[in-house]
Amino acid sequence: MKIASVIACGVLALGAAGAAHADEFTKEDLARWQEQFDGVVKEGRNLWTSPDIGKNGVVCAQCHPNAANTHPETYPKFQKQLGKVANLWEMVNWCLRNPLEGDPMAADDPRMTAMLAYIAWERRGVKLEPGKH
Repeated sequence: MKIASVIACGVLALGAAGAAHADEFTKEDLARWQEQFDGVVKEGRNLWTSPDIGKNGVVCAQCHPNAANTHPETYPKFQKQLGKVANLWEMVNWCLRNPLEGDPMAADDPRMTAMLAYIAWERRGVKLEPGKH
């Protein structure tokens, strides 16, 4: 029994050491990842100001310049236009379908990821408050 406990502790210690190693990143890793994120945010801003994601020439920035009044920090929350608790991407799709008269995007569409990254970047530093109105 004691031998099994010692072996179990040893296995756990080795596993913990491996997990700690997995979280170590180089400065080069961090710089590369930041560059990729910045590129996605830039693409999100481009989409936010582009009439190409809708069908009537309206752009997101007309109602939400610099992603104003989108409040990503409050999602998920009850969204009256949708009649349910929703994630931000669902509300973005509501806007795409309605004011922009465009087609919705899948939650994992790279364009949706870019738009959500841009919205979050504009609100960086704001406290998370899911469910708040």
